[in-house]
Amino acid sequence: MEPSTVAVVGGGAIGVTATAELATRGTDVTLYERGSLAAGSSGRAAGVCYDAFGDRTDARIGTRSLERFRELPDVFTELPYVWLAQSGDEKRADAIRKQSTRMRELGLDVALVDPDDLQDRFPGLVTDDVAVAAIARGAGYAETEEYVEAMAERAAQNGASLRTETAVTIATDPLQVVSEDGKRSFDAVLVAGGAHSKRILDTAGVSIPMKPYRVQALVTETTPNSETVPMCYDATGNYYFRPHTGGLLVGDGTERVESDPEHWKRDADDEFVHQTRKRIAERVRQDEIGVREAWAGLCTATPDGDPLVGEIRSGLFIATGFHGHGFMRAPALGERITDEILGDDGIRRFDPTRFDGNETFEIVAGMDIE
Repeated sequence: MEPSTVAVVGGGAIGVTATAELATRGTDVTLYERGSLAAGSSGRAAGVCYDAFGDRTDARIGTRSLERFRELPDVFTELPYVWLAQSGDEKRADAIRKQSTRMRELGLDVALVDPDDLQDRFPGLVTDDVAVAAIARGAGYAETEEYVEAMAERAAQNGASLRTETAVTIATDPLQVVSEDGKRSFDAVLVAGGAHSKRILDTAGVSIPMKPYRVQALVTETTPNSETVPMCYDATGNYYFRPHTGGLLVGDGTERVESDPEHWKRDADDEFVHQTRKRIAERVRQDEIGVREAWAGLCTATPDGDPLVGEIRSGLFIATGFHGHGFMRAPALGERITDEILGDDGIRRFDPTRFDGNETFEIVAGMDIE
């Protein structure tokens, strides 16, 4: 039987997408966010979106998300995505060759590209040191806060209740959301609280193997070459960039140690800023790179690199552990978790019950190419 009342805990991209989906389908849904919408990882995400995955499940999710992003032309901008390995890095160069083959076998618009041809197409990009590069043509980027706002507006227009500045815990038997206003029972609860999901689920007596980890990003001052480069990931240097408001948004700085989601450094490190300025000046033919702003955010890791998406206890659903790929997959995963809440099958590979919740594991960043 479909639930008639659903609570969503977490006002990031996946939480608001699921809320909008549920409301559109006629469900009585209430979203709880302890701060403001997109105040967590979604508001600090890069917004890079692509379907260039070598696994069929990931590729389908990426393709569906891009379809839905394209329905929001004021939010989403089409732009090819390039990933490359530098000369001397044969390990990653070989991995890119193999990846692109698998992606083409899945029907994705992905191809290897000669470095000289890449430079001709994107004249602002320096390719002299590139050994191998691949390009995904069906890609783009979205403005993250604008996406969350669009989904929140859609949810509200369809009758959803959005309660910001409202911290909650979860009680079970019966399933309830507990806030300062008291307790309210729901037929189903979705926890999509990003780095806080583990703490929220702990209040319901549910343990998950998820670790938050810190990442960093910056936005450059106006860069003349920003409109002549693609979205790009340098696998050897382990950094990415995309055009952003006349400059470039650049990310890197993954810390492979668990962070406390309540107490962590939100400003970028000086060393990250210094190193990133140097790298970008070399990659986009720019003598001097000014920095407009720099920050840190939290991503979430799991033992096997796949997220935890689905029902973990009767009526209790979760969506977390995205290894930095949560925003780009939010449109599709918000849709799929809604399907599951309303009685359809979930994504078997992402089933959160595949773990007992007490696993030990090392953090691996989602963009790593090995």
